[in-house]
Amino acid sequence: MRQPQVAAALLTFAAALALAAPVVRAARLLVLSAAFVVEFVSDGDVPALTTLTAAPLTETLDPATDRYRPGGLAGGAPLVLVHGLTPHGKDDPRLQRAARLLARTGFDVALPTIPGLTQGRLRPEDARPIIAALAARPEPARVVSVSVGAAPAFLAAADSAMSGRVRMLLALGAHASALDLIRYHLTGTDASAGLRGPPRHPELARALIEANAELADPALRAALATGDAARVDAAFATLPASTQALMAELSPAQTVRSVRAPIVLVHGRDDAAVPYSQSLRLAAARPAHTRVVLVGAIAHVEGAAAGLRAAGDFVRLLGVVYDLLVR
Repeated sequence: MRQPQVAAALLTFAAALALAAPVVRAARLLVLSAAFVVEFVSDGDVPALTTLTAAPLTETLDPATDRYRPGGLAGGAPLVLVHGLTPHGKDDPRLQRAARLLARTGFDVALPTIPGLTQGRLRPEDARPIIAALAARPEPARVVSVSVGAAPAFLAAADSAMSGRVRMLLALGAHASALDLIRYHLTGTDASAGLRGPPRHPELARALIEANAELADPALRAALATGDAARVDAAFATLPASTQALMAELSPAQTVRSVRAPIVLVHGRDDAAVPYSQSLRLAAARPAHTRVVLVGAIAHVEGAAAGLRAAGDFVRLLGVVYDLLVR
């Protein structure tokens, strides 16, 4: 074969590779996304992603933040994972498992401890560890929040200093209103979802009220402890203005309008901890560039007993993970 013919053949081969590369990459990301969904929803009983990928690399960035990176791969898509209510913070075993799965999927995960969520005393300043993690990323990052971790996650994403630093915000089992969530746990009532008692987790709500005793006097705490919907509503109506302002600031529906990034809200249809109506209300507060994904395969922030019996759930969750990767 003559030299010009060899050159032409090489150019043709290179062009074919260039055209095929995006298809190959997309196929690979789809496989990883599918494996993530299967392993996450099965709570690790089906180790689809673990079988396909190398163990992630872990390191401590500072005493309050850990990092999980893809093993055997260069780089990774920057992501900040925000935990929910747990006394263990970043050391919660379920959270660490989620961080490892995300790293296996191809994310470079920063996992900070949110102090208020370890003590049941969440305050607006608990957004600072998330802001610090975002600022330390070399490029805009995805933010994934779990349960009531949505409050500091939305506050961080809405911070003016973080404009352009958040590529996408995904909230799993998020609440829209802090007061409505407390009311739901005390009384079992959520008017927007048509739910009327019995109380869901009154002991948790009461523990949170006691942990924040300075926000309410003894008479108010006694009224809240009854679990009676009418008395709880009356008690909420007498909250000091400063407490009402604090509750509003810890309600993502109040801060979502200041978030510039696309938002995806994933919620279990049968979530007993946070009704899915909360995600619907949150989306209604900022409809543009906000998507709600309701599934039966997830209970609250873990796989449901029914698993992936509905093909539609699998497709919807696959789309969420794939979008998070390519966004």
